[in-house]
Amino acid sequence: MKRVFFIMLASLLLVIATGERAPAQTVPIPSFQFGFAEASEPEEVATTLQIVFILTILALAPSILVLMTSFTRIIIVFSFLRHAMHTQQMPSNQILVGMALFLTFYIMMPVWKSINETAYQPYIAEEISFQDALKNSAIPLRKFMLKQTREKDLALLISMTSQKRPNNSDDVPITTIIPAFIISEVSTAFSIGFIIFIPFLIIDMVVACVLLSMGMMMLPPVMVSLPFKILLFVLVDGWNLLIGSVVKSFS
Repeated sequence: MKRVFFIMLASLLLVIATGERAPAQTVPIPSFQFGFAEASEPEEVATTLQIVFILTILALAPSILVLMTSFTRIIIVFSFLRHAMHTQQMPSNQILVGMALFLTFYIMMPVWKSINETAYQPYIAEEISFQDALKNSAIPLRKFMLKQTREKDLALLISMTSQKRPNNSDDVPITTIIPAFIISEVSTAFSIGFIIFIPFLIIDMVVACVLLSMGMMMLPPVMVSLPFKILLFVLVDGWNLLIGSVVKSFS
């Protein structure tokens, strides 16, 4: 046993001694520098401002995706469905958000395709300036939001400003269109959610009346009605009807 111990100790000392004689290898560490330098030409200042603007847009990208697209209506409708069925966290928030995101990409694809053809590609090809690219990219988005915005919501926000009444939709600033679009989307989503609640509410009322007539007042009606709600939703192909109705509401 002692012999084995001494052999292992000698091997360990040999490895340490060999490692000390080996030349140390330097590992390159990347460096990142960010600073300000004096611009030699005016074009450099314009490029810097464009980079700052792009970084600002990227920081606001989540808010733009949530509030300036169809995402708001879809996720609110999904939340209403889950609360109407009393399924707690099923489907989970991650699944609902993922479904809402992919449906948003599907619905907004014509708008983004138009922005790519009229703004992004000409700007990359240096056919138009950066300002013209911004104006061209705002046109398809304005059309989409105005189509989904209710007139009274738009009139409310216009009346709250000190600007003169616009002659047509092209004169309405986008800073007024965006909040009006958000209000309209929330109102439309709540209207759809009310319609979703009706059949599930009827099931809850029927189950509660049956349990009360049977004297089973200690049994929660939600526990009994949940399987019937799921069965009804599956038999009528609820996801197909719901998603089809939500997507068609944007057409």
